[in-house]
Amino acid sequence: MRAAVNGWLRGIPVWALWLGGLVPLALLVWDTLNGGLGIDPIRDIEHRLGRTALYFLVASLAVTPVLRITGISFMRFRRALGLLCFTYAGLHVLSWVVMDMALLWGAMARDVVKRPYLVFGMAAFLMLLALAVTSNNASIRGMGGAAWRRLHKLAYVAAPLVTLHWIWALKTFPLEPVLWLSAILVLLGLRVAVPRPIRWGQAAVVK
Repeated sequence: MRAAVNGWLRGIPVWALWLGGLVPLALLVWDTLNGGLGIDPIRDIEHRLGRTALYFLVASLAVTPVLRITGISFMRFRRALGLLCFTYAGLHVLSWVVMDMALLWGAMARDVVKRPYLVFGMAAFLMLLALAVTSNNASIRGMGGAAWRRLHKLAYVAAPLVTLHWIWALKTFPLEPVLWLSAILVLLGLRVAVPRPIRWGQAAVVK
């Protein structure tokens, strides 16, 4: 079963993931042009872009635990998932800079210092920027595999920061981001609890 699923996954081109990953952006553009947003369109645009970035970030974090536990490999899609995450995160920040703050850089700097949730968000974005810039084979060769892997562990810090940014921005204790934070903590916990792929053939004979 695992071999069949992995064979099917190998037949899916990475560009197909990119095509599917841009569907939320296309739907957002459609809603924006056709009046499908709420009473605060700028807020809706920012939130939808930010949430989509988080979804792709969680998906990228799930790749390794899924492989270790089930033997099903999405590894060839992990870079695309991370870059899709950064694409939506960048658009999220850009929408805030242009539409919300109207390119008033001084006001932006004061806002970031004054509002802790913006500090969390900006810190997470800078981490994602570092990951996106180095998500290429040239960076792996230039940095060396070990240093590159250490840098990309920033994803484990960025993901909780994104959910804290979301929770604090709403000034309540909303269920959805709390559930996403819980999912992230579970995924990070699984990386520690299952440090190596499960060998199902051996596991079947161990009582």
